[in-house]
Amino acid sequence: MTEIRHIVFDVGKVLVHYDPHQAYFDLIPDEAERHVFLSEVCSSAWNQEQDRGRSWEEAEAEAIGRHPDKHELIRAFRKNWHLMVSHEYPESVALLRALLARGHDVTLLTNFAADTFREAQRRFPALAETRGATVSGEVRLIKPDPAIYEHHTRSFALTPSATLFFDDSPANIAAAKGHGWNAEIFASVEKLRDDLSRYGIAI
Repeated sequence: MTEIRHIVFDVGKVLVHYDPHQAYFDLIPDEAERHVFLSEVCSSAWNQEQDRGRSWEEAEAEAIGRHPDKHELIRAFRKNWHLMVSHEYPESVALLRALLARGHDVTLLTNFAADTFREAQRRFPALAETRGATVSGEVRLIKPDPAIYEHHTRSFALTPSATLFFDDSPANIAAAKGHGWNAEIFASVEKLRDDLSRYGIAI
C-alpha cells in the first residue's frame, strides 16, 4: 500500500451538519408539506446549481418563476441558510485537528456555494485551518465530475495514489477512486478512525 501523504475531507455531513428542513420548521410546520416544498420547489437539484456557481439572485428568480405564490418561502432558503448548517460534528473536527497537529497535509473538497462556504468558515473555524479548500461554487465544477478531482489534484500538488479522501456520497467516492485516489465513505467518526488506521495513520 502506498504511503498516504495527503488527506482530503468533504465538508457537509462529514465535518458540519446539513439539513435544509431545519430552515423551514417554523415556516412550514407540516412535515409532508415541507417535504413537497424541498422536493419540488427548492429541491436538492435546484440548490446544486448554487453549488455549481449560480447566484442566489438567479436561483430565486428561477424558482419564483415556477412558483410565484411561494416567493417568500423561496427567498427564505438563503435567508435562513444558517439554520440548515446548525453545528459542526465535534468528534470529526477533533480528529481533523489531531491530523493537522501531527503535521499531516489536509485539504477540503466540497460542493458548496461560494458565499455560504465563507460564512461556514467564519462560524466553524476548523474549515479555515487546513492547507486550503476547493469549493465547487468558486471553481464552477461539482462532484462527482472528474474535472473537480483533477482541479484539486493540480491546485494542491497531490499525488493521487498517496491521497486519501473521505466523503458521505458513494458517487463522490467512486469518482475519486476513478481519479486514482484512495477513498472511503464517511459513515461515522469511528469508521473514519478505523479507516485512517488501516492506511497507517494513527490518531
